Order: sequence, then C-alpha cells, then structure tokens
Amino acid sequence: MTQQVKEQGAQSSSQTKAKLLQVELRLPTRALFSGTARKVFATAHNGAFTLLVNHTDFVTALVPSILIVTDETGSELFFAVDEGILIKKDQQVHVAIQRGLQGESLSAINDLVNTHFFAVDEEERVARSALSRLEANIVRRFGDLRKPSL
Repeated sequence: MTQQVKEQGAQSSSQTKAKLLQVELRLPTRALFSGTARKVFATAHNGAFTLLVNHTDFVTALVPSILIVTDETGSELFFAVDEGILIKKDQQVHVAIQRGLQGESLSAINDLVNTHFFAVDEEERVARSALSRLEANIVRRFGDLRKPSL
C-alpha cells in the first residue's frame, strides 16, 4: 500500500513540474532571476507574446521592454530588459540580456529605468564623445607628421 502511495505522489509531483516553466534571466555577469513560472510575457520586434507550458520551441530577439514572469503562486515579477535573446526549449526558458532590472511593480520599474538606464546612457554618450575627440586628435597628429617641416 505504501509503495502505491509513493508512486502516486511521484506521478503527481512530475505532473506539477510539467505544468511549470523553468525560467532563467541572465545578465553578462550574473543571473537576474532563476525559478519556475506559469507563464512569461515578453516583447519581440514583431510584437508581444506570452509563453505557457507546452508552448512550441522557438528563439526570438527581445526589444527594450517589460518582461513579466508569473510564478507558480500567480504573483507577477516585473523585469525591465534591454535588448536580448529569448530561447524556449521544452519547458526551459532562457533569456540573455545586456541590461536588466527587477522591480516590485510597474511604477517601480519605471522609476528604476529612469534612474539606472538613462544614467548609463548618459555615461555612454559622454564616453563616446571623449573617444571621438581622442580619435580626431590622433588623426590630426598623424596629419602633422606628414607635413614637411621648413
């Protein structure tokens, strides 16, 4: 009798796992999220979509947007993602992104994006400007080397 109960418990456990997706969101340096989910909502170049258990396998490029993971309790987890790639194979969902943040709500995500992403964009703009000035200076000095001296 106990063997039969154990087998039924193992079957129901495997059926429960089959009803969940294994989701992993990865940044270049660390994992942003790793866990199980009922569904994943994301946005690609051709529009928004929702992944459910037993959804067909595919790969897509993500655009900067909000990615929503609904966990097994029905709670929604919000992630601001920069461009990246999403791979769905069997019940595994792997998301690789350049930049990403997790927030408690949509309004919290909005505030985080405004402070973090736009600040980084400004730093990148300043760095690109400095690099352009450096390149122009190098080109000017090479031009000076070619001039004959009198």
